[in-house]
Amino acid sequence: MIEFAALFAVAGAASNAVGTAFQRKAAATTSSSGLRLLAELVRRPAWVIGMAGVIGAAVFQSLALVNGPLALVQPLFILELPFALLAASSLMHRRLPGRGWWGVGGVVAGLALALASAAPHGATDEAPLTRWVPVLVLCVGAMAGAVLTAGRRRPPALRAALLGAAAAIGNALTAALLKSATGTFADHGFTAFLTAWQTYGFALAGVSAVVLLENALQVGPLAASQPALTIGDATVSLALGIVLFDEKIRTGWWLLPVLLGALLIIAGVLALSRAVQNIVDTGR
Repeated sequence: MIEFAALFAVAGAASNAVGTAFQRKAAATTSSSGLRLLAELVRRPAWVIGMAGVIGAAVFQSLALVNGPLALVQPLFILELPFALLAASSLMHRRLPGRGWWGVGGVVAGLALALASAAPHGATDEAPLTRWVPVLVLCVGAMAGAVLTAGRRRPPALRAALLGAAAAIGNALTAALLKSATGTFADHGFTAFLTAWQTYGFALAGVSAVVLLENALQVGPLAASQPALTIGDATVSLALGIVLFDEKIRTGWWLLPVLLGALLIIAGVLALSRAVQNIVDTGR
């Protein structure tokens, strides 16, 4: 089951990367913001293709979450960035820069080391409301705080990072709600799925995350928003998996290689974000 979860998560990362590349191409050509930005983008073919990629990623993500723990599935979505580099270079007809390949190596090696050392395991599909309430309050509060802090007077890079962080929290919350909803579907059927509050919760959280992502891509460089989005999603998802679904990771001395892996991932994400940004900027 863990193997299927990993396979579906990697497929979801690839689909989401293609979606993000097309969304970035569409968002970079408009100066609107907020809901007006979304209303303008829905009329653009590139954005529609991008959303198809995002929807495909959601399907793969659902299948992954049914088969494995949140703490395994969401960190694997970090692979979205290497896939995004390949997609962006193809979309913009640009050669992959050398540092891009170094970034790919750092992300893949770091992710393999971190997940192999942490060995996420154990999970339930459901969590009591007494756990959900404080999680929802904290996540929504953190998202609102990031959005309010990212005022128009802030530097573009800071605004992009803050909105990317808010989108990351939204993505992690969406994944947690999706895991619970798909677990309900697998265990109790479609009727129970339609009556579960988590079903409507992940839809609302997902739309909010998309709006925040579009604005993060539009207000500042990808090199600022993508690290916050990628690392934030994985970190918050790990915490939600432990708090909500009783998932576990290895501790003790195992945390040292986990930390080393995380540092490699961060270095790789930074290199990849700059490489993707350069490809997008020169391809305009």
